[in-house]
Amino acid sequence: MVQPVTSLQLYTLREALEHDLAATIARVAEIGFTAVEPYRFVDRADEFAAALTQHSLNAPSGHAPLLSENQNDIFEAAAKLGIGTVIDPFVPEEQWTTRSGIEQIAAGLNAAAAVGATHGISVGYHNHWWEVETIVDDRRSIEVLTDFLDPSVVLEIDTYWAQVAGADVPQLLRDLGSRVTFIHIKDGPATREPKDQVALGQGVLPLHEILAAAGSLTAQVVELDDTRGDMFTAVADSYAYLNQIGVK
Repeated sequence: MVQPVTSLQLYTLREALEHDLAATIARVAEIGFTAVEPYRFVDRADEFAAALTQHSLNAPSGHAPLLSENQNDIFEAAAKLGIGTVIDPFVPEEQWTTRSGIEQIAAGLNAAAAVGATHGISVGYHNHWWEVETIVDDRRSIEVLTDFLDPSVVLEIDTYWAQVAGADVPQLLRDLGSRVTFIHIKDGPATREPKDQVALGQGVLPLHEILAAAGSLTAQVVELDDTRGDMFTAVADSYAYLNQIGVK
């Protein structure tokens, strides 16, 4: 079995990236990461490609609004960066409240997957709390989604937002099974306030159990939506924690 890589969602360092992309990517490599997850990369694809190549970083996945922007542009930029899976990171909460609404989301993802396949790229979806918290027909909306997804479409479960939604996250991962090929790992007190998030190992999430339950991963992706301290310190501390517990 191929071991998943540890990646960093670059949204975590969005302010630094806006100021100096090349220097930010250099610092990510210095911390020890060998993989990253770019976001909204279309307009800066050449800049990202140069920086990733210079520092020998891979991009197994990337975030882009597949359901609302030009898919061919997204997939062409993804191919330039070597991204194997493009993940749509956001569908508004109100669209997850009915089975028909969820079916429409799945139809959009399936159509995007067909376009992605022509570029040799797969498609996924990333959750916030509402897809896990909302119940439709006695099941979590994210689980209902899988009823309608093409087998090629994967999930990236944000384990922190799933915890915020009240899920038993390891059990959710086991229930979703091999559909989950990426996870976001972050830590904190499991509140909806992004600034409450902290470095891995400093919050309440059962990280050991989460990592053990995700058995079909391509990558575990470190992310902080925000934090009250220094972001680079939190990223470095998160990487060190994973090394400490034997996750490479």
